[in-house]
Amino acid sequence: MNTALTLETDAAQLCCEPSSQPVLNAVDAQESARVLKALSDPNRLRLLSIVKAGDGGEACVCDLTEPLDLGQPTVSHHLKILVDAGLLEREKRGTWAYYSLVPGALEAASARILGL
Repeated sequence: MNTALTLETDAAQLCCEPSSQPVLNAVDAQESARVLKALSDPNRLRLLSIVKAGDGGEACVCDLTEPLDLGQPTVSHHLKILVDAGLLEREKRGTWAYYSLVPGALEAASARILGL
């Protein structure tokens, strides 16, 4: 014969009080992971740094391959990830694409980390 044991816990038996601090919901966790994943690659961090240091806070894609010593398709892949994560924005000018930081994006990424 199977008998199920029922454990009843009252407030006095709890090991600690539940936190009243807000926790990260699933949607915010997903968005934070997307941004942090984009930042987790050394080449992408270097790209952000190069773009930020560029004249007027922007850089042409033609100027981004040499400093990283990577091929154009690889650099384009990294740039796409940064754009998709909302960290960079892309502007097409003739045959070239220029990248700049999205205003407030790095501060928002920092706030996501500090808000955990």
